Amino acid sequence: MFLELADATLMVSSFGAGPRTIVAHGGWVGSGELWLPPFESMSRTWRTVTFDHRGTGASQSRANSITFEHLVADLFAVLDRLGVERCVLAGESAGAAVVMTAALRQPRRFDGLVLVSPHYDGTPTAQMMQFMKGCQVDFATTMEAFVEACVPEPECAAERAWGRKIVNRSNAKDAVELLACMRDVRVMSRLSELTVPTLILHGDRDVIRSLAASEELARRMPRAKLAVASGAGHVPTVTRPDWVARQIEAHFATG
Repeated sequence: MFLELADATLMVSSFGAGPRTIVAHGGWVGSGELWLPPFESMSRTWRTVTFDHRGTGASQSRANSITFEHLVADLFAVLDRLGVERCVLAGESAGAAVVMTAALRQPRRFDGLVLVSPHYDGTPTAQMMQFMKGCQVDFATTMEAFVEACVPEPECAAERAWGRKIVNRSNAKDAVELLACMRDVRVMSRLSELTVPTLILHGDRDVIRSLAASEELARRMPRAKLAVASGAGHVPTVTRPDWVARQIEAHFATG
């Protein structure tokens, strides 16, 4: 369904009617589609919700530019419009910074966090600046290289083809703004305040976000556990969906 906001239209997907709810945010130019593979099985016992954030997928932004505050406010808008009072909140890559910020603002609303290949440091890096320049100069070629880096698994040709379609639903302007707005992330100094149960998932072949960064995050968050997918790249939600679903089910098991 489409959710109409004052300055945006968001594509939202909700499946399942289980007693537990998980709401997921995609990363950078990756839409909510990134979460559909693990949610296929999880929706049998969970209510699963994901959405295309501004600048991705079928969503549209009518603001002059996309800001980090837009992303956080949009997440809460989705929760409110769908009547989600409590949930497990998940974020992939740059989406992790959004969900961590949301959890810091309203901690009592979340039963836990799932952070996949998390990008949580807003400090500009050489890699980020390279992506921004590449998007401005040749968006199509930059997206091709990005997908190749995200999905190094040799057996995942179909997933790479799908990934190309996902990222190319964005555009150069939105991609640059989504990168630039990460400069406003302010979670590093407040990691000790994120006391909800947290599951961090990372592939050991990820070249976009280092495994060491997730290991450090697991050490600094009070109730975090890190699980590593052998042979997986940056988007295990797409390339290892069954593993992702099992990890979430086990970490947030009821009873």
